[in-house]
Amino acid sequence: MKSQYFLDKVYSDINYDRDGANFKEFESCVFNNCNFSACTFLAVTFIDCVFNDCVFNEAKINYVAFRTVTFNRCEIKDVNFAMCDKLIFEIHFNECVLDFSKFYTLKIKGTTFTNCSLIAVDFMAADLTNVLFDNCDLYRSEFDKAIANKADFKTSYNYTIDPSKTKLKKAVFALNEVKGLLFKHDIVVR
Repeated sequence: MKSQYFLDKVYSDINYDRDGANFKEFESCVFNNCNFSACTFLAVTFIDCVFNDCVFNEAKINYVAFRTVTFNRCEIKDVNFAMCDKLIFEIHFNECVLDFSKFYTLKIKGTTFTNCSLIAVDFMAADLTNVLFDNCDLYRSEFDKAIANKADFKTSYNYTIDPSKTKLKKAVFALNEVKGLLFKHDIVVR
């Protein structure tokens, strides 16, 4: 099936059904208050797009390309990003809820997470080089075998990262949250 192309469009208050976005390429489009939760994406590309106040909870995004995409105030719970198209994969999140989502094995260098809830997010074996976690709740998020070199955690909290299982060269942490790096040693930090 041939893909449809949309440029510089604004979409507002749309509840997409299972196949509503399939076989479409959106470039420089803005989505306001749209719900993609029922979607099972197939051959969908978003280039230079912005999502404002949208919902993606449990959406199946296995065949989606995100190329310079920004999510603002979106709910993206329990979404598996690991199977997205990895070519020019660039995403940014501002004030989003990404609880229980998965970035397993993804290269998300330079991604920004600002004021986000990242509870129990799977970052296992992901490349988080230069990722900014700005004021994010990382409670029970998993970083096993991740590369987090030069990642910035200094304003984030509730993380537990095992430095023997995660590459953290030149990563930045706040002194008051360093206990999240010592958890496995059963050390009390006051």
